Order: sequence, then C-alpha cells, then structure tokens
Amino acid sequence: MTFELEPLDPDDDRPPYEQVARSLGAAIRTRKLGPGEKLPSHARLTEHYGFARATIQRALRDLEDEGLVVSRKGSGVFVRHRTERPAGLRPYVEQAFASRNVTIDFAGFSSETLHGALQEPLDKIRTGRLTPTSIRIRILVPDMAVPQAAPVRREDCADDPRLRARMHDIMVGYTRSISDSISELDHLGLVQESNVSVRVHSGTQFFKLYIVNKEDAFFGYYPIQPNKVVAQGEAIEIYDLVGKDTILFHHSLNDGDSSSGAQQVEQAQMWFDSVWETIGRDATPDAL
Repeated sequence: MTFELEPLDPDDDRPPYEQVARSLGAAIRTRKLGPGEKLPSHARLTEHYGFARATIQRALRDLEDEGLVVSRKGSGVFVRHRTERPAGLRPYVEQAFASRNVTIDFAGFSSETLHGALQEPLDKIRTGRLTPTSIRIRILVPDMAVPQAAPVRREDCADDPRLRARMHDIMVGYTRSISDSISELDHLGLVQESNVSVRVHSGTQFFKLYIVNKEDAFFGYYPIQPNKVVAQGEAIEIYDLVGKDTILFHHSLNDGDSSSGAQQVEQAQMWFDSVWETIGRDATPDAL
C-alpha cells in the first residue's frame, strides 16, 4: 500500500474517534485511498493514532454509516465505490477549505444547507486551523418578487404574495449571514480575497445543486409536500418545496476524465454558468 497515514491536528478538540474518522474520510474523498482499496489494519491504525482499539472501531463504524467504507469479515475494511450510496455535503465543504482557493456555486430554493455546512470551516479559519487565500461563493436563487409554482396555497394552488414575502425573508436571512461571515474573514485579514455574489432568476427552483472547488457536484430534488406555515400573522395551508432531508447525489472529477461522474460535474458547471451569465440578475443579500 502506498497510502501514508497523516498525523492528527493537535489543536483539534473533537472526540478522538471523530478526529480519526475525519482524517480517514478526507483521504478517501481526495482519492489518497481509492475505491476498493483496503484501509490499514486496526493494529496499524491503533499504533499510528495512539488511541484505543475501541476508538478506532468507532471511527470505522462512522465511516461505514457515512457510506465511505465497507467492512468484510475476515478480510478488513475497504473503500466503498462512491456510486453505491449518496454522500453528505458537509465533509466535502470542510475539505474544500483546505485548498488555497475555495469556490462554491449553489443553486437552490434557499441557502440554508450551505449556511450550515460553512459554519465549521469558517470557525477553523478564525482559529487559524485552515488558511485559504481566497473564497468565492456564488448563490443562485429564484426571484420571489414574481409568482412561483411553489409555494402556493393548498386550497386552490394559487399564488399568495404573503408566501413569497416569507420565502424572501428566509433567503435574505441565510444569504446575508453567509455574506457577513465571509466579509468578516476578509476584514480581519484571515483571507486575502473574498466575494459572495447573489443572483436571482424568474423560474421556480425544483432542485438544489452545489459545485465545490469545480471538482465535486452534489445534486438533489425538492419534493413538493403539504405544509402549514405562518405568514404575516396568519396560518396558511400550502404546498411547499421541502429540501431539508433531500438526498444529495455526488459526482466527482476524481472519478476520471471519461467517467460519468466527471461528465456530470462538467455539465453541472456548464448549466450553472449559463444561467448565471444570461438570465441571472444581480441582487445584494439585503435586497434579493
């Protein structure tokens, strides 16, 4: 095996099993450990990391739960082929911030999931544990000033300006928070260059898309489901786009130039750029 285990961050205050899982997970995501490749033995991991065997076993269980590895009795633990299970966004966003230049393109109904995924890497930049030179984030969302296919009133599927105003406020909240957090890093001198750009378009966004460092793309659908919300002081039964538990399917350039994964990333980037540069209209986080 040519893979070399890396030391853990001595300033990392997470539980030992989580530190080991994150270290091995990063190696898998960056293809230092490729699909089908066997991980070092329990004994080797225990010796390298200096933790108890139970800690190593817990870390490997977490990796298996995440869909990154598979345990084969009597043979060891192997990297799972990525196409076998969808992957989570958050670890890839964290890994992206280990790069010198960070780029994230997002298209969706709001940027709630992206906002959550950014919190840990931004905290690490503030404490000096991550040191990217530049951060560029582009956010593409629907224009809530115009009627949408959803959300709509459940009783007649009709547009309701109150619902659009509510969604507008949600979008502004998350995009403003992302923009303020990135700008803060710039003002504190923790990054040399940063930019958060927001554009809107007139169509309803039925899917979410993330493109991370132009290498990994995550795609998921928004199902339309009944919901009940409060808008301008009134409870309203609606049909809503629900994305919190949406499964994201992962594609990567690391799958190889001729693979379907690489083609998916290229096509996703082409689609995003085409909308951004044509029908997308500039909007500040304060005035979507």
